[in-house]
Amino acid sequence: MAPSKALRWAALVVVALGSPSAEVQAFCAPRHRGTPVRCALGRGIRVGGHNNRIRLSERDDGNDGGVEDPNPGGMTDWSEEGGDGGEKRSFQDLNFFEQVQEWFASPEGKEDVKTYTLSLGIALLLRLLIVEPRYIPSLSMYPTFEVGDQLAVEKVTKRIRPFSRNEVVVFNPPAGFREIVGDSSRKAKEALIKRIVAVEGDKVEVMGGKLFVNGVQQEEPFTAEDAEYQFGPVVVPEGDVLVLGDNRNHSLDGHIWGFLPRENVIGRAVFVYWPPWRVGTSGMY
Repeated sequence: MAPSKALRWAALVVVALGSPSAEVQAFCAPRHRGTPVRCALGRGIRVGGHNNRIRLSERDDGNDGGVEDPNPGGMTDWSEEGGDGGEKRSFQDLNFFEQVQEWFASPEGKEDVKTYTLSLGIALLLRLLIVEPRYIPSLSMYPTFEVGDQLAVEKVTKRIRPFSRNEVVVFNPPAGFREIVGDSSRKAKEALIKRIVAVEGDKVEVMGGKLFVNGVQQEEPFTAEDAEYQFGPVVVPEGDVLVLGDNRNHSLDGHIWGFLPRENVIGRAVFVYWPPWRVGTSGMY
């Protein structure tokens, strides 16, 4: 936010809270009526006489005959103004809703509303089409991700580049997962994150704690431990991928609920941005 905008927001908050100091500075100076004051303000200008009237002349010899000050007393009395004959209240005297209306009607308010609306629209468009943040709630992908990690998920390349083994993806739960947890469960509506271990046409098998794809044992430095289950062999159908959690023995993943349709994929995990000591792309390939 630009400094000028930040100052305007700060000023609005101060005014809305009714800052006494702001009121004193702006509106609490006293008027003195009927007190003779006489002082020289400069050549041809004198203040004095009854009611503090100001007279202007071209000479400083005390010969009045100039123009009367339309505002005797030396300052504007806001309470006596009002084009409709009524009393015009200061901004501080308005209630909260009237202050909001006054701000929206002001040039500054209109400009700020345009700026914030445009910024919000761009942010929503970026989140919808390009990248969005995600939060890790469990240890199913440990040690690649820990609980509390926040990561960016890009959503563009899934449309132009096929998925590959070892990529980490975020996806909407498939039908097999929803059947296990129940369609009415909150988990059935939450996005999941797993690693692709096989793509369409691959023959997959887990035996002896190791993953084999097309008969070749896979090197998986990102896993927490060897699998304690047997799986397969199975062939990944067209249009699907097989995903497993890096924490193999503590993950509700494809070895339980089956294959993941590619259309369910939201995007690829690209980097962790929070907490600061976890920033990076380690293990995401």
